[in-house]
Amino acid sequence: MRQTVRCDRARAERVKGAEGAKRTLRARRARGFTLIELLVAIAILAVVAILSWRGLDQIMRGRETISRSMADERVFAQMFDQMRIDCRRAASDDEAGASAISLDGGALQIVRAFAVPPGAAPRLQVVRYRVVEGRVVRYASPPLANLGDLRRAMRGGESGDWSALPMMSGVGSISARLFVPKIGWTSNMADVSSQLTANANGLRVPQLGVAPLPRSVTGLEVRVSAQSLQWPVTRVFLMGE
Repeated sequence: MRQTVRCDRARAERVKGAEGAKRTLRARRARGFTLIELLVAIAILAVVAILSWRGLDQIMRGRETISRSMADERVFAQMFDQMRIDCRRAASDDEAGASAISLDGGALQIVRAFAVPPGAAPRLQVVRYRVVEGRVVRYASPPLANLGDLRRAMRGGESGDWSALPMMSGVGSISARLFVPKIGWTSNMADVSSQLTANANGLRVPQLGVAPLPRSVTGLEVRVSAQSLQWPVTRVFLMGE
């Protein structure tokens, strides 16, 4: 009998202890987080937010830089493609009555063939590249039918009937050099004139109606510096090729 009572008491104490532990656990759960726990959680979230924002900011900056670089590359490609076309269609020195390409007054000038319909009389055109207020502008004369109009266009300014096409903005400077056979790269037009005179004197009389006058300039080097570029961009073109 006494043993049974002891077992009942022990069982009652165990039940009571279990119920006390449950009440303590429920009290802890109802209590929530402490202030220190909340501060630690907020600090961790703040660090994660700052790191995420920095990463996102770097991604956005990199994307903007890539977009600007791609836009500049497209503009450069368009401008150099147009220069390449002008050089490829450059007239001969015989047709121009002088060097078909020249550097004068800070402008690059090219005398080129003007595209005309089949069967139409040939026409020439004077093209100039200038830097105007930080922008490369391509000026082009109307098609010219006679030598007098051509010489006036070559020696005069861009009149009202000339077209003006902005090619690229943000340009700091544009420079060019001409390749003259037996001299090399030069920006001195006196070298071009000397080569032109030598080519004319080198032709024999029987060849005048057969052989064309050799080009005094066979190559063009263009160097462009822009605000968006760390280093200038240089391109080389062949004349009449």
